[in-house]
Amino acid sequence: MDLQNDERLRWLLVVALLAIIVGGIADLIMDQPESWLSFHVIFESLMIAGALLMTTTLWLGWWRSSRSVGELRRSLEAREEERDTWRASAQRALEGLGEAIDAQFDAWGLTPSEREIAVLLLKGHSHKAIAKHTDRSAQTVRQHAAAVYRKGDLSGRAELSAFFLEDLMLPADRRTVGQTEPMKG
Repeated sequence: MDLQNDERLRWLLVVALLAIIVGGIADLIMDQPESWLSFHVIFESLMIAGALLMTTTLWLGWWRSSRSVGELRRSLEAREEERDTWRASAQRALEGLGEAIDAQFDAWGLTPSEREIAVLLLKGHSHKAIAKHTDRSAQTVRQHAAAVYRKGDLSGRAELSAFFLEDLMLPADRRTVGQTEPMKG
C-alpha cells in the first residue's frame, strides 16, 4: 500500500468514526428520551464512546508512527551522511595506495598485461578466475604471474600481497603494537 492510499484510508476511517459520533449525538438529541437508562440511549452512548475511543486510539497511533518515521528518516540521513564521508575518505586513501602500487609496478617494469594480472592477484582472485575475467587461458595468466614475481624479486602471491600490505595497520594497531617485527612467512 502506498502512502497516498494509506493517508486516504486514515481520513476515511476518521470521517466514518466522526459520522458515528455526530450521528449518535444527533439521534439522542432528536429522540429527546424520557429516560437516559433506556436500551436505545445506552446503546447509542456506547456507540459514541466506542467511536470516540477508536478515533483517539487511532490518532495517537498515527501520531506516534509519524514521529517514529521522522526519527528514522533523520537517523537514516545521518547514517547516509556518515557513509558518504567515510567513502570519500576511504577513496582518497585508496587512490594514494593505488598510486603507490602503480609507481612500484613502473619500477619493476611490468607490461600492461602483467599489471592487470598483478592487480587481480592482489585483490585475491585465483588464476582460473583471472583467466575467465580477462579472456586469457589459465596458463597465460600463470606465465604473467610468474613474470610479475620474477620482476619484483618475489617468491609468489603471498609475497606480492605482503610487499604492498605488510605495513598496513589501523591507527589503533599502531598505538597498541608499537615497533614489532614484520611477520615472516
